[in-house]
Amino acid sequence: MTKKSNRRVRRVFLFLLALMCVSCIPSRTSPKKEKVRIGFSIATATFIIERWNKDIKIFTGAVRDLGAESIVQLSAGGTKEQIDQINFLIASNIDVLVVIAHDTNMLSGVIKKAKDQKIPVIAYDRLIMGVPIDAYISFNNQEVGRLFAKALLQAVPRGNYVIVNGSVHDSNSYEVNSGLYEILAPQISSKNVRIVEEIWLDEWSSDEALVKIGRILERNRDIDAISCANDQIASAAIQLLSEYRLAGKVAVVGQDADIGACQKIVEGTQLMTVYKPIARLASRAAEIAVSLSGGELPEPDMYLDNTSGSMVPFYMEEPRAVFKNNLDSSVIADGFHSAEDVYRNTKAE
Repeated sequence: MTKKSNRRVRRVFLFLLALMCVSCIPSRTSPKKEKVRIGFSIATATFIIERWNKDIKIFTGAVRDLGAESIVQLSAGGTKEQIDQINFLIASNIDVLVVIAHDTNMLSGVIKKAKDQKIPVIAYDRLIMGVPIDAYISFNNQEVGRLFAKALLQAVPRGNYVIVNGSVHDSNSYEVNSGLYEILAPQISSKNVRIVEEIWLDEWSSDEALVKIGRILERNRDIDAISCANDQIASAAIQLLSEYRLAGKVAVVGQDADIGACQKIVEGTQLMTVYKPIARLASRAAEIAVSLSGGELPEPDMYLDNTSGSMVPFYMEEPRAVFKNNLDSSVIADGFHSAEDVYRNTKAE
């Protein structure tokens, strides 16, 4: 073989070797995902919360129906554990982050981290404060408080009231309280209604409610009505009232339309629960999350200030008061609970 031929073969060899080396260089970008990936972080005081179990099931199903996938992180450890959750989701190559905040004021650092990585953030049912987010979806929480007050005033237009507020770490607790006082204030001023006790809970905990409401009843049993921030708290109140043979004599309201609350309404120990159509909320949240993954945001119902300097698009669903006379046309008609479950205890009598 001539020297010229050797040089030609050597050039071809070096060219092929260069191509092989280029193909071995790892890509700087992550491999393309087949589906949009939605991270869903939930931190609660306890795993046993009927409400959130429904949200998770409906949300993940709606995400799947939209052709995306979801990664759910659920813990009962509080804010620190939720921050760890969110860091895990950020590292899991998610396209959108949806958060049910344990503490609406303490997540700004980790949420900013998600935003710095160009991950859109949706606050689900609890507004995240102090950091810009892309969307907030919840119910009209002030209206929940108004429905509490209207139901109690209809049943007890004059009397001694106790108010048991929700977690001090949840902005919704203050919204409900604001709506409650909006309706009660004129009756308090005219002395038709007397607030004999008002307490705030540290967590959404029925155990904490049992202790704090128990102390109230030890001091004073001259009570005509109790406004409870949710149905688990209402259940604790009714349990304590039963010990004093006052269940059914004191008007009690709550929210979430838990199956136990609906059964107590039928039995006559709970006056009303506020039904929040979770199916609409969770499905709408899934649609917003998938839209955000593509850089689009549906027109919001309004905008809210979360003290971040940027107004937050708010998607709002309306709650509904449920009494004994409209259980069938609300929670049962919507398939939220079956008639068999709602009326189980009364049919067994």
